[in-house]
Amino acid sequence: MTQETPTPLAQSTTYPALGIMGVLLGAMIATFLGRLISVGSADLRGALHLDFDSASWISTSYNMGLVFIGPFSVYLGGLLGARRVLLACAGTFTLLCCVMPLSGRLSSLIALLALAGLTAGTFYPLTLSFILRNLPQKYLVFGIGAYAMDIVITTHIAHSYDAWLMNVLSWKWIFWTQAVLAPLMILFIYFGIPKQPLPVPAPGQVRPSWRGFFYFSLGAALLYAALDQGERLDWWRSSLFVALVVTSLFLILSASIRHFAQPNPMINFRFLRQGNTLLLGVVLVLFRFVLLATVVLVPSFLASAQGYTAEQTGPVLLWIAVPQILTMTLAIALLARLDSRLILAIGFGLIACACISNAHLSSTWSGISFRTTQLVLATGEAFAFTGLVGTIVLEITNSGSLNKGVDVLTFAGFFQTLRLLGGEAGTSFIQFFLQHREQFHSNTLGLHVQRGAFETDQRYLGLTVGMLSSSANPNTAAERGLALLGLTVRKQAFTLAVADSFLVIAFAAATCLVVIACMSTLQLQYKHLAAQAPTAAK
Repeated sequence: MTQETPTPLAQSTTYPALGIMGVLLGAMIATFLGRLISVGSADLRGALHLDFDSASWISTSYNMGLVFIGPFSVYLGGLLGARRVLLACAGTFTLLCCVMPLSGRLSSLIALLALAGLTAGTFYPLTLSFILRNLPQKYLVFGIGAYAMDIVITTHIAHSYDAWLMNVLSWKWIFWTQAVLAPLMILFIYFGIPKQPLPVPAPGQVRPSWRGFFYFSLGAALLYAALDQGERLDWWRSSLFVALVVTSLFLILSASIRHFAQPNPMINFRFLRQGNTLLLGVVLVLFRFVLLATVVLVPSFLASAQGYTAEQTGPVLLWIAVPQILTMTLAIALLARLDSRLILAIGFGLIACACISNAHLSSTWSGISFRTTQLVLATGEAFAFTGLVGTIVLEITNSGSLNKGVDVLTFAGFFQTLRLLGGEAGTSFIQFFLQHREQFHSNTLGLHVQRGAFETDQRYLGLTVGMLSSSANPNTAAERGLALLGLTVRKQAFTLAVADSFLVIAFAAATCLVVIACMSTLQLQYKHLAAQAPTAAK
């Protein structure tokens, strides 16, 4: 490991609050752009005159960059220091966001988005590591709350903001919004993170190598692309999907063999095997999965079953984002007094209850119908993510590695990679599950919707009569009635598929409760850290 000399907070940075604000803003920017690209995909497709298959690579390319740089940022941060990496990446990211809307070709846009992902991807792991190393322990709980609020709330406001952009400005502001915010991040980091000399290897220490990081990062990025494009490519029936998976696994295996044959001083995998780290990794992956209840299932149901636009869906998701400001404040207050695992368990318990309630939805539900369960989900997500980040920080604090830069960077890179790959695995699974359950319910309902059956003929006749006044002749009315009957079956089948998906997410939340119960008790809690601070000051 590189030679490090811990310094007091007062000497480490002139304006620590600005530095923390800068890295928090960076994490928000990276999250916000990814959500806007996903939510505004239809707008981008229409503005750029793209077909569905070509446009699907827009989001994939950006997220591949995020996945690649997640592990590699550990190498960059240890080699150059957080300040140099963040300033260079934030400046490049700003220029890319200015240029991307002006790109006239899809290939150019995809390349620019991949570069934007490479730069923005450094914001996540370096954010948490900087907060941990620069915030006094008695204030850690507030830094955790700000980070949790930063990520979760940003995720839920994208629909409303995208709708506002399309109505007031244009699709170009999906990118230009980040170009406006990123210079503010640069300003905060410039004045908030001190200049530091380049890390110097200890005498006799093995020189850090970039090759293992590169192999693993590229393998993880290709694996992400395979998961993200798998449903569209029809999984193993596609030669491109097979090539992506085989190549990614080969690169990850090569990186693993290289690490064990020639250990890299910038990685401490032994640290990751201690305590509850692996269990927390499982919880993080499952949290990303249960988050799909609000990010995917509710918007998909409202759009497909009720014909909601992004402008109409936005307020439904804001009903989660706004209460989360209050519920996260409550979660932070409780985190300072209770065991962090209890906060984590309360959150997943509430999520499971809300999803079980949503599993009783019918095709008559609208946005208002979700209000009560959305409030429960808002509280559950706030408690779960605050408890999760809080427990992760306590884990590294209890291990005594808080002042070891290599351990903190390894920890941050590990969870960043899990966050992205685990989130994409969950998204791919829920899309696959939704499609196949919809097919199942459609076939099952179709067995009971046959001509000659009394209920079918009665419904068909009613729809036909309803179309007579707006049709040129009875034959046209009959055709339109038949089409409406088919749409009714599809709507009901999709509703049942969404209900099944809510049950799957409830099961995942319940599984998290079991994993949390298996975690060992941490000796130091936030109430102990706060009590020790005055003593240390004396």
